[in-house]
Amino acid sequence: MSDILVTENITGDAMDQLRAEASVSFEPDLWSDPLQLKESIRGIKALVVRNQTQVTSELIEAAEDLKIIARAGAGLDNIDTDAATAAGIVVSFAPRANSISVAELAIGLMINLARRISAADQDTRTGGWNRQAFTGEELSGKTLGVVGLGRIGILTATRAKVFGMNIVAHDDYIDPGSVAVQALDTRLVKLDALLGDAYFLSCHVPLTNGTRGMFNGELFSKMKPSAFFINTSRGEVVEEHDLALALKNGVLAGAALDVRQTEPPDPSSPLNSIPNVILTPHIAAFTKEGQSRVVDAVCRDVAAVLEGGSAVNFFNFSEPRCAK
Repeated sequence: MSDILVTENITGDAMDQLRAEASVSFEPDLWSDPLQLKESIRGIKALVVRNQTQVTSELIEAAEDLKIIARAGAGLDNIDTDAATAAGIVVSFAPRANSISVAELAIGLMINLARRISAADQDTRTGGWNRQAFTGEELSGKTLGVVGLGRIGILTATRAKVFGMNIVAHDDYIDPGSVAVQALDTRLVKLDALLGDAYFLSCHVPLTNGTRGMFNGELFSKMKPSAFFINTSRGEVVEEHDLALALKNGVLAGAALDVRQTEPPDPSSPLNSIPNVILTPHIAAFTKEGQSRVVDAVCRDVAAVLEGGSAVNFFNFSEPRCAK
């Protein structure tokens, strides 16, 4: 019987070392079979997941020996953290390890939208040389609206300022007098004001009951018809049908989505046929550097907890509080 179960394709030097030094069952496709997962977790002391494994209360109840759930990434919406906490199980994650990677992709998508890089590439590959058709726009002087001024939002805004952009931000939970807001020289505004001002809107909110579906037709209608919408946070915060209609009807100039309501998305999604949309397969955190930091962080916490020590990047508590 293994002590550690890895249910997704989580690799790297730190994982190799963990597998060499501990009893690890590496099952990268197990996330897709909930029934088998529930059977496999019995007797397991540490569960290592990314975002596809649904760690439900039922799964946690079946894991009678579990001491730690380690999430290789920042979001915890696929883990029932209340159930884990009630069971005395440590929930560990890596909230800062891939932040730079996500912020850089948000900026990259912004540049792509402004300069129509993907469309120009495809046209050129098919024999075109239509320079005038791909006249773009500069970021300099444009207003970036950042919704969600956490670590990634701040890093995105910081990089945007280097391009000479003006920053406005909306976050219900941040103090307007905070050091982060002052250092960015940004205006913290109500959401409606941001929607009307932003030339680019970059979304960096967590998935909660309050943010699920928040970007809908009503909000899109309040944006400039020349505006671009970018989401590298969670796909469920966007009503994709409404976004597709907004793009088709000229309510928005374009969009870039790295995350989707359902992953993998439905191949028949109307977004697939809209030319002014950039779609990427949830790759924001997937850089060599970011993934190395993520895997290092979770593997260290797993090893520490199983050796009787404390997790560093814990969500609820640093050591198990269960009698296991």
